[in-house]
Amino acid sequence: MTRDDLIAMLREQTPACGPARAALIAGADFVVWDGLVPANRHAGVFRRRMHHSLRRGHTIDGLADSVDILLRAGEEPLRTGSIDAVDRSSWFLIFLNSTATEVMACCGGRRLIASPGSADAPE
Repeated sequence: MTRDDLIAMLREQTPACGPARAALIAGADFVVWDGLVPANRHAGVFRRRMHHSLRRGHTIDGLADSVDILLRAGEEPLRTGSIDAVDRSSWFLIFLNSTATEVMACCGGRRLIASPGSADAPE
């Protein structure tokens, strides 16, 4: 898959698709992994992440929409990938069909900047 292919596949599936497309146009790194995982398994994992993030006061653009899309896709096998902005200020997770010819969902956005000693700071 080329950068242009992925840019064309990112339409308006979720609110995170536009910013992910803009990051790619600006030269973001991206990867699509080979493994296939049923969409509903992704939905369960990311529903828990969404609830955890909301409890901490964080939001992830497109996550709720992505979870809904993944739940509707059921057992459909999906590939996952990521997009990382050139300046590392934002990241996106993408879910593609099994042949990597269609983006099903996308979530992500600005990276949180953790202050030293905060619960979000890496150890």
